[in-house]
Amino acid sequence: MTVTYSPGPHLDAFLSTLAVATKERPEVILADNGSTDGAPEAAAEKYQAVRLLRTGANIGYGGAVNRAVAELDPAVEFIVVANPDIRWSMGAIDVLLAAAGRWPRAGSLGPLIRNVDGSVYPSARQVPTLFSGGAHAVLGSVWPRNPWTLRYRQENERITERAVGWLSGSCLLLRRAAFDSVGGFDSRYFMYMEDVDLGDRLGKEGWLNVYVPGAEVTHAKGHAAGRHPEIMLPAHHESAYRFQADRHPHWWQAPLRAALRGGLKARSRLAVAAALRDQQGSRKEVS
Repeated sequence: MTVTYSPGPHLDAFLSTLAVATKERPEVILADNGSTDGAPEAAAEKYQAVRLLRTGANIGYGGAVNRAVAELDPAVEFIVVANPDIRWSMGAIDVLLAAAGRWPRAGSLGPLIRNVDGSVYPSARQVPTLFSGGAHAVLGSVWPRNPWTLRYRQENERITERAVGWLSGSCLLLRRAAFDSVGGFDSRYFMYMEDVDLGDRLGKEGWLNVYVPGAEVTHAKGHAAGRHPEIMLPAHHESAYRFQADRHPHWWQAPLRAALRGGLKARSRLAVAAALRDQQGSRKEVS
């Protein structure tokens, strides 16, 4: 299943390459959050196994996935959740399914994800603590090789099959029993951090998040965020606040939550302003 929001030509690439990803013939559900480009409708007409499910509004990523999962037969054992800008490599899903057999306590399994330039995206990471997450947020853009960012992103780890803190939600194989046991994605997250939250909750329930680099996909990440930074960047910062606030819920932690909210709001405003300046500069260069 994939969540669509005017995915453009990415969706057709997703569906055409899916044919080489598995020997199975999976049903594909497009949980559409209000596309206006006609791409989901065209895909549902072109591909026989594709079903278009209109959510009725832009209810966010996790909420749309949960809505789609509710449509499935309870007998379905595994669910693949992937962004519509994923391109599949040969046998990617079959490799993930084989790994699920080796790891019976794996609640989620994720492939090696490549960027469009062929570089490896660090998709298998530690669950961020308040300190490590804060240090990464503050220093990551100005000092990319700082020790907190490196530890969080696990970039110095060998590329091996292993259990990790969480896996990128851009492409996941989910064991249905595990997903249901934690209530699926937390739909309070509109976009971003819902995968971190899911991985953390799976881990706390005794499930594993397993990185399977033998499976590969390519991700043209950020096409929606790049078009709408004024929406996506504040959503990212709001999700970061929610993640840490949920894990620091006590009354005596209220000053910490207030400081966290204020700092993230300020950072969000700066990030949006910078992104809009970059957009404007790009338009001038093109014109």
